[in-house]
Amino acid sequence: MPEGIILKGIGGFYQVLDGDSENLYTCKVRGVHRKEGGLTPLAGDRVTFRILDEKKLEGHIDRILDRRNAFVRPPVANIDQLAIVLAVRSPDPDLMLVDKLLITCLSKDIRPLILINKFDLDDAHRVDELKKAYQGTGFPIIVLSKFFKDSYQELRRELIGYTTAFAGQSGVGKSTILNMILDNWLMETGDISDRIQRGKHTTRHVQLFRLDGGGFIVDTPGFSSFSVSDISHNSLEQYYPEFEECIGQCRFKGCSHTSEPDCAVRDLIGQQKLDQKRYYRYVELYRELKEVYDNRYRR
Repeated sequence: MPEGIILKGIGGFYQVLDGDSENLYTCKVRGVHRKEGGLTPLAGDRVTFRILDEKKLEGHIDRILDRRNAFVRPPVANIDQLAIVLAVRSPDPDLMLVDKLLITCLSKDIRPLILINKFDLDDAHRVDELKKAYQGTGFPIIVLSKFFKDSYQELRRELIGYTTAFAGQSGVGKSTILNMILDNWLMETGDISDRIQRGKHTTRHVQLFRLDGGGFIVDTPGFSSFSVSDISHNSLEQYYPEFEECIGQCRFKGCSHTSEPDCAVRDLIGQQKLDQKRYYRYVELYRELKEVYDNRYRR
């Protein structure tokens, strides 16, 4: 039975890309799958399917394979890279949102990619400040501007081989970046009409587009389900790569790295291995999560 990936689903019909032939089949879900309480298929799902009409490229989905991850809003599965977009200004960057997105990535086995957009507006050396804030994470950081097309070549290299979605504040330029990608690096076979119908700024459903170098771009209406509420305050340190080298070296076992003396994490600030403002945001987030934990039985 062939295997494929769902590129999009509308009104009970799903476009399934055959992994071998690269044909695009229109499929419905097998009735017994629904009766057995099966999962609702999502864009990005890997599935097995049965071909009903080879000429019309029609079939039905037989089984949804194990998911790497899945989201409710937007409804998408098996993302393996998240491009976190922030702007130098207009709007000013919400770095707490960036930190929460990074935590979510690490908790869901998603590779983070940090995009600093609108560097043409950098009249106060904000790019250097933003790069310094996250260089200790070890995650790729790419600086972009729509006025400098060459800046996109590094982005293209980082997208190859991954299924990548985009997240960030409204107004940071996600649509501009997506349009640049879809206009230049989309596979020429298959999705041309979908690309034209997409429009330049409006996305009403989740759809995967194949890149000419390999991999997929997830075009979504926007991520709204990212939350760190399922992370405990005691485990928060695990989602800060900068802390890794000194975990367990603090004076006190179970150090929260917020106020205890002889804290090895705070020592990283003086060694310029940890951005001070990012550390302050860690403390704020730790206290928020601890308050949630302390109040868990209160009405």
